[in-house]
Amino acid sequence: MPCLVTVGGFFGDEGKGKIVAYLAKKDNPSIAVRGGVGPNAGHTIAFEGKEYKLRMLPSAALNPSTRLLIGAGVLVNLQVLLKEIETFKADDRTYVDAQCGIIEQSHIDRDKSEDHLKGKIGTTGTGTGPANADRALRTLKMARDVPELSLFVEDVSNSVNYALENKETVLVEGTQGTYLSLFHGGYPYVTSKDVTASGICSDIGIGPKRVDDVMVVFKAYVTRVGGGPLDNEISEEEAKRRGWLEFGSVTGRQRRAAPFDFGLAKKSIRLNSATQLAVTKLDIMFPGCAGVRQYEKMPADARKYIEDIEGELGVKVTLIGTGAELDDVVDRR
Repeated sequence: MPCLVTVGGFFGDEGKGKIVAYLAKKDNPSIAVRGGVGPNAGHTIAFEGKEYKLRMLPSAALNPSTRLLIGAGVLVNLQVLLKEIETFKADDRTYVDAQCGIIEQSHIDRDKSEDHLKGKIGTTGTGTGPANADRALRTLKMARDVPELSLFVEDVSNSVNYALENKETVLVEGTQGTYLSLFHGGYPYVTSKDVTASGICSDIGIGPKRVDDVMVVFKAYVTRVGGGPLDNEISEEEAKRRGWLEFGSVTGRQRRAAPFDFGLAKKSIRLNSATQLAVTKLDIMFPGCAGVRQYEKMPADARKYIEDIEGELGVKVTLIGTGAELDDVVDRR
């Protein structure tokens, strides 16, 4: 898989960070490159008893030999990025495209003060929407204009395409989820740009024929934060009883929950041209598979759940998350 794109299949919060971190450790890619919106997406990784949260760097940051790139379509919060570079000791392998947009305090202030964005839509308040609005108006500051980023700036599209031309492995990380896409999600309860696989590839500057595989990541159930429809939504009490009560990694807001939605999943597979699937948090639904790393050792009901998903969706589930720890994965590739 020289070029694998990973995207979320529902409303974000599917566990993409864990899947990308696992792939980075297992496949040792030369490059991990992040597309998507910006620091409004948080990816959480648990490794050797420690928890890591990433909002700017790719979730492959724990692999010290992987170069970490941020595509031109991504918005950058300078303080968040520099802190993560320091945390992961990644100053000699982090590169930001010169045309990344920069989030400034004025964008954050606007995001938090606008009733429509914060109140009705339920945005994260991280400034990404107003920053992308300014980008559309062609007034947004670019990474190339920021002295603190001068050591990290490069042409990310060139770097990724060059790596692929030389048969290197590239891991492309999307953010948010398919149904938060500005174009394909439940408008207006969406993020400020397209976040399907096509949009992610555009963010980093690779054409569709460069992609070898698209992995769509689903959680074993559905969650979302903020406003917008959620079919078959269950109550907070029921979510707590099932172990589905979760909180957002960026805002700490409670996530709303519902059972796995096959209709949404089918459309997500079409929108993203999925060639394989990952299903995370299966251990929440089936505690007997917690920490299991071989398919044959999973309980029969958990295996049937995966087989039902494959049968209904027509795409193989190649990775199954069975716990919070990075290596708690059943790898069926």
